Amino acid sequence: MAYRIRYSRAAEKYLDNQTQAIRIRIMDAIDKIPKGTKKLKGRDGYRLAVGGFRVLFEYVDDTTIDVVAIGSRGDIYK
Repeated sequence: MAYRIRYSRAAEKYLDNQTQAIRIRIMDAIDKIPKGTKKLKGRDGYRLAVGGFRVLFEYVDDTTIDVVAIGSRGDIYK
């Protein structure tokens, strides 16, 4: 199933600051959601692991995903 993906301003800014190789790797993984996702504990949403990066997102409805934040594994949950 193809989802419409919407990026928050913070997620877009994080991607803009990455190298092209990392940006493509993260965006390819986002395009393949829901494979490899886990529900977050203690708050709403889901996470997607992409190497040392984490993508936090929420399902808006059956066709739309909001990417809330993207960051390094150690810093994203703070």
